[in-house]
Amino acid sequence: MYSIAVFDDNDARREGLKFLIEATPNMTCVGLYPDCRGIEFRFKLNKPDVALMDINMPNVNGIEGLKYIKEHFPEVKVIMQTIFEDEGKILEAISAGADGYIIKQSSPQKLIEGINEVMNGGAAMTPSVAKKVLKLFTTGKRKMINSDVSLTPREQEILNLLVDGYTYKMIGKELFISYSTVNKHITNIYAKLQVSSVSAAVSKAIKEGLV
Repeated sequence: MYSIAVFDDNDARREGLKFLIEATPNMTCVGLYPDCRGIEFRFKLNKPDVALMDINMPNVNGIEGLKYIKEHFPEVKVIMQTIFEDEGKILEAISAGADGYIIKQSSPQKLIEGINEVMNGGAAMTPSVAKKVLKLFTTGKRKMINSDVSLTPREQEILNLLVDGYTYKMIGKELFISYSTVNKHITNIYAKLQVSSVSAAVSKAIKEGLV
């Protein structure tokens, strides 16, 4: 059972997300918040596995909340949500360690898939966001592979699909390999890049000037 905390300054949307989460068999909603004030108390009390984080909120916004969570509650997965496809906000969120980035207009099914994906070690990104990340990341990825990191052709292929926004299941289907084989390859990729997620790989490329 995954416990989800929802951060959004829109009352109707918070309630709608709660309804969606509670209607999903393996999920429960443990908190609804209009901004990121008091995260420490709220998280210690409710112990969420995932935070659905709106970016634009009053008082303490989603980016500030994300940074605090990753510093003090690194085990909590954070999926950023926004109506904007702003490149700057995407990069800021990914650099701060976001586990996923989903546009609010996405379908309920896509949101639920995103939660399951990050809880299984993947990175949830809607296609429009993935394309922006891919554009920014491609040059850096090539530099990483051609310098200190030696990925096999299959690992490079899987990395391309990850950055394209493919889930583990989609990668398996695309390459005709099992989920466990995909997971093994991705574990090797993360070890070679010295990261623990797709977001971290992108963050590393950005911070080290590889993109």
